Amino acid sequence: MTNLARAQPCSVEDYLASEDGADVRHEYIDGELYAMTGASDRHGLIVGNIYALLRPLLRGTSCQLFANDMKVRLHVQNQDIFYYPDLLLSCDPNDRATYYRAQPCLLVEVLSDSTARIDRREKLWAYQTIPSLQECLLISQSAREVEIHRRARGWALETVAEGSVRLDCLDVELPLDVIYEDVLAP
Repeated sequence: MTNLARAQPCSVEDYLASEDGADVRHEYIDGELYAMTGASDRHGLIVGNIYALLRPLLRGTSCQLFANDMKVRLHVQNQDIFYYPDLLLSCDPNDRATYYRAQPCLLVEVLSDSTARIDRREKLWAYQTIPSLQECLLISQSAREVEIHRRARGWALETVAEGSVRLDCLDVELPLDVIYEDVLAP
């Protein structure tokens, strides 16, 4: 057996250029690219439901909300990282790079069997290093359950299975009935 030579790491500039208009999206961790998989119908409905509720509330504010296609840029332990959260909210008027945001106040990941472990551990840990981030939501697509991690509470896990989720960064309630509309029976 032979050892295969490791390919040269991809630069941030080359990564961003290659993602522009690409058929397959990739997350980037310290020069390595990881292809993103497709999403289920439940995933799409959950993201769409939250976007549809929040977007009208943001008109006339400095906040911008993105679903699925905007990267978040992190710098963790001297590594450049780009993830594609399912929803990203940035309210910093200076956070306006063309292909990513670096100062979000809210990040949302919709969990699947294939991503839940990474979302709950690796990504959550990395997201908590973002100074502007106030809240991170991890949303189940198989049960009416939202996990909330808030900076103001030391990132301690809160779980909501009925009622609504309070988004402190927007001062708004996000009802589970809206999150799971057309997804799961109440």
